[in-house]
Amino acid sequence: MIAETVCSAVAAAGLGIAAITAYRKRFLRAARIAAYSLVPLGLVMTGVVDWLADTAFSPLAWAGFGVLGASWLLFTTTRAVERRGGGTRKDRKAAKAAQREATAPAASAPSLGQGSRPAGRPAAAPRATDSADDFSDIEDILKKHGI
Repeated sequence: MIAETVCSAVAAAGLGIAAITAYRKRFLRAARIAAYSLVPLGLVMTGVVDWLADTAFSPLAWAGFGVLGASWLLFTTTRAVERRGGGTRKDRKAAKAAQREATAPAASAPSLGQGSRPAGRPAAAPRATDSADDFSDIEDILKKHGI
């Protein structure tokens, strides 16, 4: 009963402010104020205010909010762990497969022996397939030119 009275009073005050704003020739602002002031009245007319008042004093409803909070906490925790661990299981399998493909041709290439590589140039390390290694191409180019 009190909630309906308060919502109706807020709506009436808002419509009064909108009328004053429209009188000052600020029609867009007046329309926006009127829209905001009609929301509490609409909530009273649809029965949402009664539902909220019943929910606020219901222990079962508060337990439901607790369960929803626990669910949200589990979702956010699992997403954080997934991001820290390098993505989903599917992403990790794809990265391992790409790494195996990248190292397999190098392992099957014929060996040229110890003296085949120039002494001043170290062997190139296999490229990482990690998405955090975005500048590996640039580093390779700089190393190739001795920079």
